[in-house]
Amino acid sequence: MQGSLEGDTVHVPAPSRERFYDNRGYGHPRGNALALSPVEAAHLLYRGDLEMVDEMGFRSFLATTDTLVRFLVYKDLRDRGFYLSPAREGWIGSDEASGADFVVYPRGNGPWDGAVEYRIRVLGERETISAASLDGTLAVVDEESEITYLSVERPDVTGTTDHDLPQNVPGMLLADRVMLWDPPAALYEKAFYGQPLEASSAGSSSPSPIHCSLVETAHLSERGIVRVDAGLEGIIERGRAVEGERFDRRRAVYSALRDGGAVPKTGYKFGADFRTYANVDSVDDLGHSEQLVRVLPQDHSFSPRDLALDVRLAHGVRKRMVFALTDATGEIDWRSVSRLTP
Repeated sequence: MQGSLEGDTVHVPAPSRERFYDNRGYGHPRGNALALSPVEAAHLLYRGDLEMVDEMGFRSFLATTDTLVRFLVYKDLRDRGFYLSPAREGWIGSDEASGADFVVYPRGNGPWDGAVEYRIRVLGERETISAASLDGTLAVVDEESEITYLSVERPDVTGTTDHDLPQNVPGMLLADRVMLWDPPAALYEKAFYGQPLEASSAGSSSPSPIHCSLVETAHLSERGIVRVDAGLEGIIERGRAVEGERFDRRRAVYSALRDGGAVPKTGYKFGADFRTYANVDSVDDLGHSEQLVRVLPQDHSFSPRDLALDVRLAHGVRKRMVFALTDATGEIDWRSVSRLTP
């Protein structure tokens, strides 16, 4: 059976619908004939189910249509037992707004069933993807044609931490942090703000002084819990002097996490802005943090390699990788990325 290429569509005459669509979910029916996308036609040529397309065999067709990278992903998913349809060429399951290349159906289902398992976007390892379009499932093809699948979700970043804290705790702004020389015990021991200057000892009559980061102090100052002579404006000014516009983005994310009941602490050791705890009752009974958070502007562009590094690191320390995408108004769009095995 042979096909003819017209623009971006390969037409295959009857009875191709019954052979390829009804039985195996290829293409889009045209009566008893069939319209195939180039990547679907390439796969049928590779399998020997199509003999030629306009006198082109598999190799010539790949070179003519420039479908190699998408073909590799299409073949891999077919080999895993999935039926799938192109999503950018007006076919069944098309969802161009998502930026997807393929709509993948649950095993045992096809384009006629209406159920969708994955919406997959194909990327080469040297391409970039904008933060705004980071969604669905990514299939990253590296230079040796290995495929890594990444799942993008909208995570729940809230927690259940909630403690009543005193007001007007005096602090001293020193360099890029604030010292609380006489803090109430609950500030660190219950709510996990700051870091003690020295470890507490049994029988101690008063808590150790604690030093707080500028983002912590800005949050506490804005809520009247901590008071420094420079005021909130002075803390913000110092933060911007220390780290530029990143401070405003990190401050917005820190406060959003705290206000949502999660406890953010520095993620420096993990190459992130924050690590977070969903439920803190006491630092004496502190579990492992659950998430790593990187704060980025909404116009950020990711390289697949950087995504892979972040996800691998988070997985290695048993945490979820979360990106907090912020705009100039402080609005935050949360995305989490993890490895996926289809």
